[in-house]
Order: sequence, then C-alpha cells, then structure tokens
Amino acid sequence: MAGAQPAGLPSREADSAAASAVKGLQADGRHAEARERYTELVARHQRRASRIAFHYLRDAAEADEAVQDAFVKAYSHLSTFREELPFEVWFTRILINGCLDRIKARTRRERWLVPMPESPGIQREYTERVAGPGPSPEAHLLAKERRQQLADALSRLPERQRTVFMLSHYQGCTSREVSALTGLNESTVRVHLFRAIRKLRTLLAAEPAVELGDKRRVNP
Repeated sequence: MAGAQPAGLPSREADSAAASAVKGLQADGRHAEARERYTELVARHQRRASRIAFHYLRDAAEADEAVQDAFVKAYSHLSTFREELPFEVWFTRILINGCLDRIKARTRRERWLVPMPESPGIQREYTERVAGPGPSPEAHLLAKERRQQLADALSRLPERQRTVFMLSHYQGCTSREVSALTGLNESTVRVHLFRAIRKLRTLLAAEPAVELGDKRRVNP
C-alpha cells in the first residue's frame, strides 16, 4: 500500500522513505499518488510547523497561511531534497525563510502609524478609545520594528548557523537533538550556536535605535 508506514520505523527514516517515494512518484508522473503519499509528511509535521510559524508571526491566520505555503513550496521543490539532510530540517528552513519574508513584508505595510484625525473632537474620541491598560500604538510599532530588525539579522546569518540557532532557541532543542536533526556532531552544533549568537548581537548592536518620530508619516 503506497501510504503504509513500516511498523517501528523511526520518524527520520520514515520521513526520508516518504520523501523518496514522493520524489519517485513525481518523476513517474503519478502526481495523484505523489500528493496522497505527501500527506504523510504533512500530517507528521503540521502541528510542529504551526507552532514555529505562530512563534514568528504571532497571528494564527497568517501562521496557517505560512505553513500551507511552506508545504506547497516543499512539495514543488522536493526534487531538490537530499536524503542525507533530514526532511524536518530541510522543511524547517523553507518555513522559517517564508516567515521571515512575511515579517519583512508585513512590517513594510504597517510601519506607519494610523494618522490622527484632524477634527479636535474626533481626535479626543480617538485618543480615549486607544488609551487603556493594553500596549499603546507606539509600543506596537516598537515591537514590530524590533521584529523587523531581528528578521533582518537572522536573514544575514550563514544558513547552517541560522538553522542551529532556530532549532535551539525557537524550538527548544538540546545540542544533542540538534545534532541528531542536522547530522552535525554536538561540539560543532555548539560552535555554530555560539557564532550565531555573537553575529546576531553584532548585527543588532549596529542597528540604529528605533525612533518613533522618524517612523511617523506626515500627511500633506
């Protein structure tokens, strides 16, 4: 049976077997069977992928879109997958890069504060409506700017350092677990993690402080 999984087959081996089967079916032009078999990988990684995407995007609907986009992209590029790298790591790279792209695009769209109404009466009503115990519009803007800066810094890391950092800090994997996922030995994982953190600190320290006055749009 095409979708059957051998009993007791470890997850990583099961992923590789499923990915290889899908690649073969795609190459043979058996696309309906390929999509059916691919659902095994989707089912195994859906929940984990959703957690990762939400961690980045902080929006459930956008996280769902990012996950679906990542699965579609992974399926369409499965011919480039090589079994020596676990599918989980390969797919996570696609997902994270997609999330970083979404953060950049969203920040560009939302980087300006909503202009204050011109009428004094409406302006007072607006101020009273937005005032409250929750974060202010300025605080939201600052948070978005910080996410943008972090996304930019992460995108500038070498791919291996970025992968190790993401697995360690955003998925909570130990050095041993990252080693198992990436095929790197534990000492190499720790070196990559140290270098990634040092590089991120350097990149973020070089970023100018967020100034709300520079980011506020002035309407003509």
